[in-house]
Amino acid sequence: MSLLAGFIAPVVSAAAPAAGKLASHAPASAPSLFGAVFALFAVLALVVGLGWLLKRLPGSGFRPPEGMKLVTSLTVGAKERVVVVEINGQQLLLGVTAGGISKLHTLEEPLPPPTPVRLPELKHLPNFAQLLQQRLRKDT
Repeated sequence: MSLLAGFIAPVVSAAAPAAGKLASHAPASAPSLFGAVFALFAVLALVVGLGWLLKRLPGSGFRPPEGMKLVTSLTVGAKERVVVVEINGQQLLLGVTAGGISKLHTLEEPLPPPTPVRLPELKHLPNFAQLLQQRLRKDT
């Protein structure tokens, strides 16, 4: 028993300072949490600020070039589209593929503007509860 006590005593005495060091380095929750939140907001502000700056710089890819407008687009395959582009009042029919862009036709007359999308009249829709009751009565 004394042999075991003689072996454990130095180990326990050596572990006591290490435990004291761990307790002294225990993280203070409020300052470290504040620092983490501050760093998160700083990174977010940096991302938003750089996005704003890139949008304002000339030559950035965010703004379409002056005098060029996409009129309409039609997907004809997995990576193929047919588009009508208006450049300085003249409309071009272009084929766009993964391999490149080719001019298909120059339109003599501009395409008519698309009709605006109309939302359905919500007042004239049937009552859902009544429709559900009718369907349930038919099924039974």
